[in-house]
Amino acid sequence: MRQFRTSLRNAVAVSVLLALIAMPSLVLSADLTGAEQKYLADNAPFTVCVDPDWAPYEIINSEGAHVGIGADLLRLAASRAGVALKLVVTKTWEESVAASKEGRCQILNFLNQSPTRDAWLIFTDPLFLDRNVIVTREEHPYIENLSDVSNEVLVLPAGTSTEERVRRDFTNLKVVTASSEAEAFGMVSQKKAAMTMRSMLVAVYTIKEDGWFNLKISGQVPGYENKLRIGVAKDHVMLRDILNKGVRDITAAERDEIANRHVSIRVQSGVDYDLIFKIVALLGAVILTSGFWLIKLRALNKRLLALSQTDALTGLANRASLNERLQAEAERFRRYARPFSIVLLDIDFFKQVNDDFGHLIGDKVLIAFANIARKTARTQDVVGRWGGEEFLILCPETDLEQARVLAERIGQEAREHGFDTGRCHTVSAGVAALMAGESPDGLLNRADEALYQAKHEGRDRVVVSKYLF
Repeated sequence: MRQFRTSLRNAVAVSVLLALIAMPSLVLSADLTGAEQKYLADNAPFTVCVDPDWAPYEIINSEGAHVGIGADLLRLAASRAGVALKLVVTKTWEESVAASKEGRCQILNFLNQSPTRDAWLIFTDPLFLDRNVIVTREEHPYIENLSDVSNEVLVLPAGTSTEERVRRDFTNLKVVTASSEAEAFGMVSQKKAAMTMRSMLVAVYTIKEDGWFNLKISGQVPGYENKLRIGVAKDHVMLRDILNKGVRDITAAERDEIANRHVSIRVQSGVDYDLIFKIVALLGAVILTSGFWLIKLRALNKRLLALSQTDALTGLANRASLNERLQAEAERFRRYARPFSIVLLDIDFFKQVNDDFGHLIGDKVLIAFANIARKTARTQDVVGRWGGEEFLILCPETDLEQARVLAERIGQEAREHGFDTGRCHTVSAGVAALMAGESPDGLLNRADEALYQAKHEGRDRVVVSKYLF
């Protein structure tokens, strides 16, 4: 059964690759200069090293093909930018890193940027974003704050940027390394380590694919999101810039479609027939055991759904959740003509906070403001983090004046709050109400324009969009 699934996945990967090659719309979408086109013609193909064993992100399969989320995204970005690639086959990630340092690979795919890697690589914009989660055995308590956990063993695959950061940020933990993702999960399952920290997609894929049903997701670590990029040798700045054009041409919908092609995190009931067969052979309790695993899978999927709709740092609704609710409220407005407004807020001079105090204190300021907005908003309002230091509040059954009053109250609460920086921090806000015939994007654009006006007029104020249709 496993061999059949592997063969099927390989066939699908080959079909997708052929489809990408065959579709003219995916080729050379990026606007290249004459110098960039000449550079590609003179230097192609460009050698690529990858992680050969990092499913579902990327692997080199038994046929020597590069497949997975990272593989599909790299091919898409490269095809959009007109970059011809040549895979350098390696057996381990460590071998790929060594080949990159030695100059045998001009490109190192799908990795986080770190000070260590900055020594020999330059990086594109993020190709894919994925948060890290903490995975423990089922009986381990939920981990609210990893800083509060002491003297427990955390296992990580060796040579990752996460290992560098965890050793620096969490000296209270005993960090050990494993040679692979599977070994790290196995050590947790066998009680050789208390926990591991891996990307959410890797955790979902590994738990389901390999049947680690005595494991669970026990928490998140704010600020430890994976920003997976394409690394390029430092002497190939033009190649990095060309690939960046391809990366920027990929839409969020395309990224989601590629990720879901390999790992679906929608809530659904799945049955692992291989596992059931083994349990039947051992215990002879088909119905009871399959019911038990079904409950476990549903609980896992429920936790994953909550994670996919929540901002890891603040605990507020994330952008995807806000977009979903915004569409629903716009449809309700269209059907019943009930008032609906939004408030878009931005913390003033937030970059200065990070520059003066560092990102950890910056995160605390974001969390504190999130709590202010959540406490000040009304029961029916939906408060979420729109991105960076921007927050969005959806206000059903609320006209323009009522939304303005809410924004003013939040601004006043922020001015009076004692932040960890010891400084007074203010917010600017743009307020807009949905008009007949207006799209959700149009509403967001008007709120953004009002926010820009508030910034332009001196910040620490609320500006109301009064455009009429």
